[in-house]
Amino acid sequence: MAVTHTPRAGSLPESPGEAAPTGRRIRASAFRPAPWLRNRHLQTIFPSIPLPGVPRPALVRDMLELPDGDVTAIDWLSALPDPADMKTPMLIVLHGLESSANASYARHLLHAAGTRGWRAAVLHFRDCGDYPNRLPRRYHAGETQDFRYFLGKLRRDGHEAPLLAAGFSLGGNVLLKYLGESGSEAPLVAAAAVSVPLNLHCAAEALKHGFSKVYQHYLLSRMKRSVRRKFDRHTAAFDWDRAMRARTFAEFDDAVTAPLHGFADKQDYYDRCSSIRFLDRIARPTLVLNALDDPFMTPEVIPRDDAVSDAVTIEVSERGGHVGFIEGGPPWRPRYYLPRRIVEFLDSHL
Repeated sequence: MAVTHTPRAGSLPESPGEAAPTGRRIRASAFRPAPWLRNRHLQTIFPSIPLPGVPRPALVRDMLELPDGDVTAIDWLSALPDPADMKTPMLIVLHGLESSANASYARHLLHAAGTRGWRAAVLHFRDCGDYPNRLPRRYHAGETQDFRYFLGKLRRDGHEAPLLAAGFSLGGNVLLKYLGESGSEAPLVAAAAVSVPLNLHCAAEALKHGFSKVYQHYLLSRMKRSVRRKFDRHTAAFDWDRAMRARTFAEFDDAVTAPLHGFADKQDYYDRCSSIRFLDRIARPTLVLNALDDPFMTPEVIPRDDAVSDAVTIEVSERGGHVGFIEGGPPWRPRYYLPRRIVEFLDSHL
């Protein structure tokens, strides 16, 4: 798998060379794109098209009261947990930036989990899922405490069955960081992470170039809208004018994300929260699925084989875009690789 080497942004370790790393822990993916969808931007955008075949599983909204007095939303598949059903495997899904349980990738995975007879839920990050949180803060790529608290609550509430997790994009970064922080104490049986910006420096730099700037503009607009819904220039604990002037993720993270969540600046935030730093400490079976043509990052996010623990398998595909991975079928009834591969991997560890 050949890649073009570009300098790594920020201060994380350099990538080892010109070719995509392969080895015992990092290997080529079996994914092959649909012949009519080989372009990375089409792979990225196509799943957001509201096709009639995209599953719409029934979801039930619940609220999670957090230890610091804040609150966030959980969308459960079909129904709230039944005390008589505490031995059924449970899959927790972590969504991406400014996303929710309504995202196509989340609905596909929830449907696949339900088909297996699993319980499943999307744990929303604070201020996501059209549910405002209470405290003057939101979420970020390294916020693992809410996920940790939710897993503990499931156990305290008597859920004895295997716990599984899957994270997409920013949610994948949160999941991998949590697994590295927790090591063998993580209550998860297995986990999967997709299109993960393992190096946040690289991701922020990649989104400043070419067509990727379109994604950056769209997401920044949504992030600013969310900030305006929650704060104004008189209540914001950050430089309001600088935040509203931000034109890149790096500028926004420096102006808003870092000061709002206790980081010195974006450099400190990216350094401390990039999940590439935690891969060597993961102790639970974990699958990472990334594509080399992902427009939200560069191939340099793929680590060296010796920087990954024996519990982690990173499957790298030449194509797939960002949370795309459409492998076949006609355009009006595409076949999605991710739900099948994720459930297959998680099920193999039950």
